Amino acid sequence: MTVLADAIVVGGGIHGCSTALHLCRAGLKPVLIEKDYAGRHASGVNAGGVRQLARHVAEIPLSIRSMDLWERIADLVDDECGFESHGQVLVAEDDGELAACAERVADLQDRGFTHEELIDGAELRRLVPAVAETCPGGVVSRRDGAAQPARTVAAFRRKAEALGAIVREGEAATNVRRQDGLWRVDVGSASYAAPVLVNAAGAWAGRIAASLGEPVPVETVAPMLMITSKVPHFIDPVVILRGRKLSFKQFGNGTVLIGGGHLAVPDQDRGTTVLDWRRLAESARTVFELFPVMREATILRAWAGIEAKMKDDLPVLGSSARHEGLFHQFGFSLHGFQLGPAAGAVMAELIVAGGTQTRIGDLGIARFRS
Repeated sequence: MTVLADAIVVGGGIHGCSTALHLCRAGLKPVLIEKDYAGRHASGVNAGGVRQLARHVAEIPLSIRSMDLWERIADLVDDECGFESHGQVLVAEDDGELAACAERVADLQDRGFTHEELIDGAELRRLVPAVAETCPGGVVSRRDGAAQPARTVAAFRRKAEALGAIVREGEAATNVRRQDGLWRVDVGSASYAAPVLVNAAGAWAGRIAASLGEPVPVETVAPMLMITSKVPHFIDPVVILRGRKLSFKQFGNGTVLIGGGHLAVPDQDRGTTVLDWRRLAESARTVFELFPVMREATILRAWAGIEAKMKDDLPVLGSSARHEGLFHQFGFSLHGFQLGPAAGAVMAELIVAGGTQTRIGDLGIARFRS
């Protein structure tokens, strides 16, 4: 038996769940298919950064729109999602890095973007009192913050289902095909058909795109994170570095989450990862050097999530360059969590209205065509 729907969304991360939710809000009835459970991989186990700071210019319009949604996230999904807005600070470790920061901020202002603000050493130490005295300044994005990833994905999934989405978890979408003018997908013994297919399958989306004749330069990566023992409160904003790979935030209970882009070894077929403890130690040393208060902390736990990284580090977002009714939404390259709310809204607009006012022209899959 084939179940008819208005759209099939493959992938239950924040992007797939957000698209399903926004399609429901537009009056459509999608089916959301997730081979594990919503948020099992990158979306539910990342650092939770809600960041406009330090993005590629091509992503900034989408990021700004998403920030507006984050600031009223409870209105969208009936859950605060643990969102806190204490800003995000990019720390320059020397004068050369600070000069590069100044150049970046000036360029953004010339383009009409004002969310990034250059700060000197005094303002840096006001925002981040425990930072090393040798750091001369940096950049702040004051509306930024962080949220709880697993809670957020669950809220989007729950709201989409409440509004009428069919949610299938625990079985993969197989035999993706276009037949008789409809997109068709098998899930276990069931089949679904719809005029629209959204490929939001994260680390597995590249395989789907290739099977439909749209191969892209994508790799599977597994960014690592670790959590420390409790230390006295010393920081409110999320901190990232311009030079070395590091991001971290302190929770209300005193523990500190350390990330920054060092990678584990992923097994895409099994959905598992092997941690690189030497790289994790490098991240820990960087924190200890910049923040002496952390030198007595111990590492309690570490993990990694599997996701897709594009060759140009920009997501694929928009309609297929080959097929009617096919849309791609993947490859967010270690920085897609903040974009999730707006990416789903934009995708719904593309599907329902055929276009969007949000500038995403540089994110289409056609950029990889010969």
